[in-house]
Amino acid sequence: MTHDSNSNSNGTSRSSDAPGPDELREQVQGTREELGITLEALAGKADVKTQAQEKADAARARARDVAHDAQDRAAGLLNAAHDRTPEPVRQHAAQAGAAARQHQGLLIAGAAALALAALLSRRWRK
Repeated sequence: MTHDSNSNSNGTSRSSDAPGPDELREQVQGTREELGITLEALAGKADVKTQAQEKADAARARARDVAHDAQDRAAGLLNAAHDRTPEPVRQHAAQAGAAARQHQGLLIAGAAALALAALLSRRWRK
């Protein structure tokens, strides 16, 4: 009886292309890792609370960026207006502001008196 080099002890032939036990273990391990990654991705998609929190965080960050941009533009416009305003006008505005701060109580009383007069005039017209 002749022995074929590709046959094993029980007479079945083994192909040289068939993976060995070590190679099969590596394939199984790779498949397990892929399944783990897939399950993590599916769990992430199913976690609605986390997704909502991430979206809220992103919206907050966008709003903060827009607010900073608006603040920067407003500061730029204020500086431009300040630069274009003639010096005498700036001085008068500063003096008026200082006077208003000094006489704040009188200004509030005057505003209250005007508001009261407006309300009374409306009542008398009716």
